[in-house]
Amino acid sequence: MLANYYKTAIRSIARSRFHAVINIVGLSVGIAFTLLIGAFCWSESRVNHQLKDADRQYFLTSMFKGSPAGQPSITTLGPLAKALKENYPTLVANYYRWDGINSTVSYGDKHFKEGLQMGDSTLLTMYGFPLLYGDPATALNTPFSVVITDDKAIKYFGRTDVIGQNLVIDNFAGGRQNFRITGVLKKPSRNSVTRLNDNNDNGVYVPTSNLPYFGRTMNWTDTYIVNYIELQKGVKPEALQAPIAQLMKLNTSPIIQQNMAVIPVALTDYYLSANGGMVRNLLYTLSSVALFILAMAVINFINLSVSRSGSRMKEIGIRKVLGSLRHQLRLQFLSESILLATVSTGIALVIYQFSRPLFEGMLGSAIPSLWKLPILGWLSIAGFAMITGWLAGLYPAVLLSSLNSIDALKSRVGSIKDNVWMRKGLVGFQFATATVVFIGAIIIAQQIRLFFSDRLGYEKEYVVSASLPRDWTRNGVQKMERIRDVFTRLPTVKDATLSYSIPNGMGYGGVGAYREGTDSTRAVISGILVTDERYADTYQIPLLAGNFFSRQGEHGPQDTLRLVVNETAARGLGFTDPALAVGQRVRLYNATDVFTISGVVKDFHFDVMGAPIQPVLFTHPEGFPVYRYFSFKLRPGNIGATIDALQKQWATLMPGAPFEYTFMDETLQSIYKSELRLRKAATTATVLAFIIVLLGVLGLVSSSVRRRTKEIAIRKVIGASATGIVRLFVRDYLPVLLIAGTVASPFAYWLMHRWLESYATRITITVWPFLGAILCLAVIMILLIAGQTIKAALANPVRSLKVE
Repeated sequence: MLANYYKTAIRSIARSRFHAVINIVGLSVGIAFTLLIGAFCWSESRVNHQLKDADRQYFLTSMFKGSPAGQPSITTLGPLAKALKENYPTLVANYYRWDGINSTVSYGDKHFKEGLQMGDSTLLTMYGFPLLYGDPATALNTPFSVVITDDKAIKYFGRTDVIGQNLVIDNFAGGRQNFRITGVLKKPSRNSVTRLNDNNDNGVYVPTSNLPYFGRTMNWTDTYIVNYIELQKGVKPEALQAPIAQLMKLNTSPIIQQNMAVIPVALTDYYLSANGGMVRNLLYTLSSVALFILAMAVINFINLSVSRSGSRMKEIGIRKVLGSLRHQLRLQFLSESILLATVSTGIALVIYQFSRPLFEGMLGSAIPSLWKLPILGWLSIAGFAMITGWLAGLYPAVLLSSLNSIDALKSRVGSIKDNVWMRKGLVGFQFATATVVFIGAIIIAQQIRLFFSDRLGYEKEYVVSASLPRDWTRNGVQKMERIRDVFTRLPTVKDATLSYSIPNGMGYGGVGAYREGTDSTRAVISGILVTDERYADTYQIPLLAGNFFSRQGEHGPQDTLRLVVNETAARGLGFTDPALAVGQRVRLYNATDVFTISGVVKDFHFDVMGAPIQPVLFTHPEGFPVYRYFSFKLRPGNIGATIDALQKQWATLMPGAPFEYTFMDETLQSIYKSELRLRKAATTATVLAFIIVLLGVLGLVSSSVRRRTKEIAIRKVIGASATGIVRLFVRDYLPVLLIAGTVASPFAYWLMHRWLESYATRITITVWPFLGAILCLAVIMILLIAGQTIKAALANPVRSLKVE
């Protein structure tokens, strides 16, 4: 019996191939998009869950009192995790700490700048990272040993079996040392230990016994060390509050005790909650968009099935006359719609596999293949196909099977007319959804354009940054200043600057600053940027008062005790006018020297625009001998030739140091990676929403034209023009679109206003995205309807009147 139903279903589908194709294409595209987004969200939500004993792994973050950012720091006190394990072994089972550094790694004539993770020997055993070669228990036990990932082994040696080979790693005092490879690690999947964030995607691991070689420490005054702990079974993180407070009381200064709170965060939650829950918000947004697209596709499928059902009344009448029972007719309709839904789902799976690389590039993250989806995922896909087919076939099955044989044979459609309003309601929902998605895509694009606009507060065009070899001594700084001056004499270089940080939102320490003679408890927590006197000129940061350390050509030792502040810092220190801050004396936490404010710069966006502009202090590298970057302001012209000239000069002045440069535009793209992913997804969703809604309109108009062939012919006979007939069909859908757009606009406004609230600097929502979205959708719909109806409008009315 079922086989007969499906044979009949296949014949019925073959007779109306056009509508079947529209149905299948619309539903399969919607399912494929939803599966891709769903797999991406599932994969992102599982980050850190694959680690050994993941449910007991915690990350120690720090919250500083008065911090303008309002977000926990990813670092904390250097010895804290180790002290918790040693002093409270019944609470803490294990620990891991690391300090992230960048240095030049060499093998023969290969020199690359690498991110190094200098951490405890517990890394491999605590998290269960597998070694391809070497012993996880001893690989990080000895000084000047190193573990590298398999991709790094291939990068330097061309193979992975490299145990016993040596890599040369530079330190920050100009020294070079051989490090013996004791382990090759299979590159781990995304996690928050080996890849805490995009700027700490490490592939080279050295033990903490090398801290002296790099001039680093992990003591109680160092608050910039990443700490992890593994709790004992059954222990809750709340049990650590008292032990942490006790250890801080015994080992830290009153200032740290008063201003810093340590917060354990479950490692399984950290990835989603980091940076104000940026990833979680992205997943919620993408999931909502995918569900709307899927709802549109399902509604489209149901709508077309219902629309087409009215043309089969004579078939139903004949079947009833020949003895078909009501439940048999219902099964026939349900089997047809389930078959279509199953075929659509199968095609969607094929689309998933072929479009997965495209979406991986768009979303910047790996999407699991179909074979890696969980059993629950496969069951959901199968269940979805059945439920969608059942919903699509239910209405026509119940309605048409209830008609008596005479009404069906005579095509009396009295009771079926009621489904017109249902169809228009469903089309209206599709129009509304497409309008919301389109408006959202426009506003997201406008906000992202703002990120790259001149409202950054500095000039990003023609600025290139390059990472430097380190020699963090006074002599090392002076050497780099001399090299900088050589670069500025190149005819294609307008200016150059030496600094620890560039405007990428990273490398931004915090320090308390207060006016001399005032209470230190009222200090302003400020970001600190170590830069030379050319930084403002290179990045074109406007100076409001005073000088950026010193006047042009007057740089000297006095700059070591000078500060430059931004507007926000000046206001925080109590100066209502930038000019009043110049010459004033300021103290910093834990610093014995007194500094003088030499200048005030206009506020600029060093961090992402999601955060308010923080107070910023500029200090000179001769007073704080640390640096990481040269930034070059290039002159317009042949940029390729300019980069070649820079590279040649670099190789001459710093042989053996890799010249790895980044344009400021590329740096900004890495900062706003999440927003750019959202823009790409929103654009894709808009295109798909248009395709689905217009496929639905195409199918409905096509059915309507076929049903109204005689009406069109009669109208032509009595004088109607082709334009008038097209207008007749447009009138059926244009009011639905306008009503849907009117209803959708307030919801779209509320939705995008909520999204924009997460940005301290944001665009103002105007009426143009709403009008543009509705107008664009209306124009495309009118053209589509005209294309479908014009053929019928131009047909010979005599032939049309003969159509049965």
